[in-house]
Amino acid sequence: MFVQQLEPVADSLALSALVATLPLVTVLVLLGAVRMRAHLAGVIGLAVAVLVGWLIFAMPFGQTLSAGAQGVLFGLFPIMWIVVNALWVYRMTVRTQHFDVLRRSFGRLSDDPRIQALVIAFCFGALLEALAGFGAPVAISAVMLVALGFDPVKAAVVALVANTAPVAFGAMGTPVVTLAQVTGLPLDTVASVVGRQTPLLALVVPLVLVWLVDGRRGLRETWWPALACGIAFAVAQFATSNYLSAQLADIAAALAGAAALVALPAARRPAAEPVRASVLTGVRSDDLDQDDSRGQVLRAYAPYALIVVIFSIAQIPPVKEVLARATRVFDWPFLDVADADGNRVGANVFSLPLIATGGTLVLLAGLLTAAVLGVRAADAAREWAATVRELRYAILTVTSVLALAYVMNLSGQAATIGHFVAAAGAGLAFLSPILGWFGVAVSGSDTSANALFGALQVTAAGESGLSPELLAAANSSGGVLGKMISPQNLTIACAAVGLAGREGDLLRKVLPWSLGLLLVMCLIVLGQSTAALGWMLP
Repeated sequence: MFVQQLEPVADSLALSALVATLPLVTVLVLLGAVRMRAHLAGVIGLAVAVLVGWLIFAMPFGQTLSAGAQGVLFGLFPIMWIVVNALWVYRMTVRTQHFDVLRRSFGRLSDDPRIQALVIAFCFGALLEALAGFGAPVAISAVMLVALGFDPVKAAVVALVANTAPVAFGAMGTPVVTLAQVTGLPLDTVASVVGRQTPLLALVVPLVLVWLVDGRRGLRETWWPALACGIAFAVAQFATSNYLSAQLADIAAALAGAAALVALPAARRPAAEPVRASVLTGVRSDDLDQDDSRGQVLRAYAPYALIVVIFSIAQIPPVKEVLARATRVFDWPFLDVADADGNRVGANVFSLPLIATGGTLVLLAGLLTAAVLGVRAADAAREWAATVRELRYAILTVTSVLALAYVMNLSGQAATIGHFVAAAGAGLAFLSPILGWFGVAVSGSDTSANALFGALQVTAAGESGLSPELLAAANSSGGVLGKMISPQNLTIACAAVGLAGREGDLLRKVLPWSLGLLLVMCLIVLGQSTAALGWMLP
């Protein structure tokens, strides 16, 4: 058995934590400063994590490789399994031209590109996050914005920044469900606190989006529709997560935000031509003025309606129980790890949900979509293979970065960083969202960050006298702001809009927004830890 060490460098927690950050710093520097391709940066970061885990934290080399292999499998299944199947559904709609019908349907809501950004990137992107998550919302939203005439770089930035507020409840609530599992806290309690933090982001993000699209003029002319959309989204997310179901929080929020825009006359008012000319520097599709029949529109929305129906059925307790029976649980080979207290870590046992996972449910929706859209079986299979090929570099990025995260976690590097942050004492309330932010920045997944640091947040809360529920929720809420700078999300955004190799350019554009919104979340959590905002907690 390998027992993790927290202070392997000169018996100093600070120096050990500094060394433990080397894999994270390596990836971020290679992306932002060197402008290296994300999949190469991920592989090099993984190599650094393995060397630090083996040579500094004294994890046996075989166990270090085994930890990385587990991260690779988790990256392939369920994460990329979800992304591949979600984008496969999208590719079939493109093949049958139903995606164009859907795009025109959204475009008819408003001719104003600032409103289009809210409808597509914020509302529709949130619905995709609720159903699939893991990069699909960024890819599909960015493609739709480019088709409407957005410059590819601007479309990618808008899609990345919009993919924040819904992330904590994405993929049918997977991040908060994982957080509850690793911390031992009740799901309802954790979801309730997260549902009193991320809705506050939803009030700000739509305003940020119209600023990104059209600067100060955009904010001045469309602040009211943006604020109304944010308020409707926030209220629905709060109410659903607190009083109904964490799994349905983002679906309700996305539909409420879109309904607010549809109902608001100011949002449907045609934009002035100078606004379009100054904002949209890309090539607008020529077919946006084409009329579509009611049947075509219904078929265009059918794939997403099928996903909603299938996921909703899968949440019915008897059905959920049947699907869970296919889950396989087994001891992970060549891995026997205990934490610093001598307790065996959960990763020694691996759970493989073959059917009860988002990717398999999306695959089922894809098969039904092929039937509804009239795609032949052979053509559907070719589209699936083409999707895998298109995402090959993203798959390498995701698997290498998750392997890095698993090596850091199981070798003790992550625990060392977490204990160093926990030493902040009363200041931990301010710092706890940063820990989640780091986890998502590396892994690209709020689920992974919660698995990485959730239990540690609860332990640190006990040592600091703070609320365990508050810090656990802060890990997830802070984590959502790291998603826009995660290597795999940057890669997926670049691949979607034809900017392969320019991940570093996008990183420099979204990093200030990530840090600015993270500061807002840190202040919210700090306020909730005191009498100032403590009344917000359940």
